Amino acid sequence: MKKILVLILGLVLHSASFAALDAQALLAASDTIRNPNKSFALTTHLIEYRKGKETDRNTLAIYSRPDGGRYRNLIRFVAPIRDAGKLLLKDGNDLWFYDASSKASVRISPQQRLLGQASNGDVVTVNLAQDYRAELAGEEDIQDGERKNRHCYKLALKASSEDVTYHRIEMWLDISSKQPVKSLFYTESGRLLKTAYFRHYQMQLGVERPSETVIIDGLDPSWVTVMRNSDFAWRDVPESWLQRDYLPRFKPE
Repeated sequence: MKKILVLILGLVLHSASFAALDAQALLAASDTIRNPNKSFALTTHLIEYRKGKETDRNTLAIYSRPDGGRYRNLIRFVAPIRDAGKLLLKDGNDLWFYDASSKASVRISPQQRLLGQASNGDVVTVNLAQDYRAELAGEEDIQDGERKNRHCYKLALKASSEDVTYHRIEMWLDISSKQPVKSLFYTESGRLLKTAYFRHYQMQLGVERPSETVIIDGLDPSWVTVMRNSDFAWRDVPESWLQRDYLPRFKPE
């Protein structure tokens, strides 16, 4: 009888501890790992693979500036040469694409494909806690992007507005570090769009951050896109760079 009471007490304490966890705070903690809290710049290489063979790649220079819990972004296409000079501006949840050849900017969707399985919304800096409501869905042992076992919190994220990139996300965070490990992204109808693994953590701008994101297509697992981040640096991002009217006059320093 005594053993049963101890077991029941343990289950009650575990349940109370589980309930006390704040899923939204966990999500916000993972945001601070992915994103520096001051203006910064980095370089992102996008590499697309089909059945293990590289089929396309491009390079982006990304400038990010925090603004009221969200980020405003200017993204400059660096390579290949055919795309060099094109710009992508994120102001709030509005995205604008500028092509120097036409000297015109057009509004685009964050869901629109950029390269491989990476969409426009995947390359901009986003604090998920601002755009999604999180619920704790449990604890699970999973294998990360480097085939190591991780004990993780599983979060279920639901979009709080219609203009975000994904309707629903499942996300796994390492219990000890709160590092994002894996995410599943879904359409509104519930179809799996892609799986992402956050890996190769490195000390960047004072925090261990993922230097690679591996994105796997939801239907074709042989279609893989790698987002490789480098050249992290604190960088003042002028207000003028984040104005749509300024795009034709932007010149990289």
